Amino acid sequence: MTGCAATQTAVTNMNSSMTDNQRQFTGACHCGAVRFQFTSAPITTALQCNCSICSRKNAIMSTDYIDPENFQLVKGEEALSLYHWGDKDVNHWFCKTCGIYPFHDSIYEPGKYRINLGCVEGVDTRALKIRQFDGKNLL
Repeated sequence: MTGCAATQTAVTNMNSSMTDNQRQFTGACHCGAVRFQFTSAPITTALQCNCSICSRKNAIMSTDYIDPENFQLVKGEEALSLYHWGDKDVNHWFCKTCGIYPFHDSIYEPGKYRINLGCVEGVDTRALKIRQFDGKNLL
C-alpha cells in the first residue's frame, strides 16, 4: 500500500487532474478504519465476477481500474490485511477490524485499484448496469 504521509499533496494533485466529466468519490470500510478517495467518470456501470472468491464476497466492483494518480488511501494503511489465493496475482485488501473488502490491485499493476462500489458513498449498486465476468472459467 502507498503510505499516507503525502495525503494532502496527493489530494491536491487529484483535484488538479480532474477533467470536466470526472468527479471525486469517497469510500470506507464498514467500521471506518479504512478510508479512501478517487476520481473517475460518473459511475453508471459495474462488474461482478463469478470466481470462487468474488462469488463469496458478492462484491460489485468498478468496471475500470483506478490509476494510482486518481486514488488516495486517506486513512487506515495499518488496518488493511492482504489475502492471496490460487495464483496469487491479485492483492485482495481487507479491513482487519470489520472484514470488509474495499478494493484490490494486481501484482502486475500494483496501485491500480478496482473498487468495491458498495464501499463508495452515494453509489447505489442496485441501480447500476452490471456486467458479468466469467472469472470461474477465465481465471
